[in-house]
Amino acid sequence: MGEGAAGRGGGGKGAERRRQSKMAARVLRSLGAAAPPRLRPALRGLTTSTNRSREDSWLKSLFVRKVDPRKDAHSNLLAKKETSSLYKIQFHNVKPECLEAYNQICQEVLPKIHAEKHYPCTLVGTWNTWYGEQDQAVHLWRYEGGYPALNEVMSKLRENKEFVAFRKERGNMLLSRKNQLLLEFSFWNEPVPRPGPNIYELRSYQLRPGTMIEWGNYWLSQVARAIRFRQDNEEAVGGFFSQIGQLYMVHHLWAYKDLQSREDTRNAAWHKHGWEELVYYTVPLIQEMESRIMIPLKISPLK
Repeated sequence: MGEGAAGRGGGGKGAERRRQSKMAARVLRSLGAAAPPRLRPALRGLTTSTNRSREDSWLKSLFVRKVDPRKDAHSNLLAKKETSSLYKIQFHNVKPECLEAYNQICQEVLPKIHAEKHYPCTLVGTWNTWYGEQDQAVHLWRYEGGYPALNEVMSKLRENKEFVAFRKERGNMLLSRKNQLLLEFSFWNEPVPRPGPNIYELRSYQLRPGTMIEWGNYWLSQVARAIRFRQDNEEAVGGFFSQIGQLYMVHHLWAYKDLQSREDTRNAAWHKHGWEELVYYTVPLIQEMESRIMIPLKISPLK
């Protein structure tokens, strides 16, 4: 009640100031030089305050981002059209004393799901976080056929006694877990198995709501160069954006031989024409960002 009244009061004061300003402007125009000297500063003050407000509004219009109206969801505009794959990324925070046992049961069970021909899913990669959030496991799955494939796999796993036992045992080892369903950016590589040894960097960006199209457009407009900037040794693995879970999340996955090669590659990108421009335009779209350096498990197709 009080808040609404305050709002109305503020609006009334603003209208009154505008009315006074217009009146002052009319007085100045009508009187011109005939206005009494002692009144001129006050009258000019009223009119210049209005002009300043207009100037402030004009300046703000230069810097405030304007979102163009869209006639389609960003998932349709940015995702690959030639595939209907859906990805799931899992983040498991493991009790420190259980990490070794957790890895062991994952290496026993996950390859069986990956190899089962009747499950339309593929294990893309599985890692432990080395730098970043500690005692964390990250798994990336691909479902060939989108949501129907995901539903089919989940339904079959509920009937799989070995998996049910695995999930119960795994649950006793976890502190927390979360997942996200992702689509693949049309301009990124499709993640495919690669030999090792490699370390992997998962760079995660929380974008400002409503900016996913802008992010994709900047990367897409620079795609001939942007990915190539970081492809001297095929570092780019995959790029994804969230559909379910934490929204407006972008994940870029990179592979390097070691931390020094990562440093060298990232520094070299700044000397290539266009990379600085891409960063300049995309950084304002980001609310938060996080980097994880990850080590693949033995069973990971991304070695």
